[in-house]
Amino acid sequence: MLNIANLECVRGDRQLIADLSFSMGEGSLLHVHGANGSGKTTLLRAIAGLVLPEAGEIQWNGKSTRKLSEDFNRELLYLGHHYGLKFELTGYENLRVFAKLGGFDVSERQVEVALKTMGLERCVELPVKVLSQGQKKRVALARLMLQPSKLWILDEPFVALDVAAVSQLLDMIKQHVADKGMVILTTHQEVDVEVGELQHLHLGSH
Repeated sequence: MLNIANLECVRGDRQLIADLSFSMGEGSLLHVHGANGSGKTTLLRAIAGLVLPEAGEIQWNGKSTRKLSEDFNRELLYLGHHYGLKFELTGYENLRVFAKLGGFDVSERQVEVALKTMGLERCVELPVKVLSQGQKKRVALARLMLQPSKLWILDEPFVALDVAAVSQLLDMIKQHVADKGMVILTTHQEVDVEVGELQHLHLGSH
């Protein structure tokens, strides 16, 4: 479903990715490896349409993601380093905003259940700015339970999580892959991501 052909990405005057090609389908997970500065985040952001590659093409179901635009955006959920949260809003309000912007219809009950499942039931009425880093991360990860996106793009999703939350996120990822979803992730943590059809992509510094 996802096909990357001859991708080239540049940051400043530095070429991070050159002539990169790979593909992945339903029920698969791609684990992207590489040292800091090797282009992992740039690759994920390029696939998510947040940065423009210098060359190459990114296709979803045989069509350019640039041409698909919003249709492709509805198929993916990107979680990066900064979580994408509005700190003056509560976790509940953030999740409702995400759903509205994504065009997904979620009920108050669904949002409450997602927050409770992530261990945030006591933080529902608190603004995100007063939460710990781990709690902020769990608010962002609650989106995975609410948005029916086929492709999850997760940049260092295990950072700031305790052991229990890491285990919970792994279970969510495994279930998503088992349900024929797709996951692209980076992580420096030693976690077991042996799920579904597992692929490894190693990026080297240039």
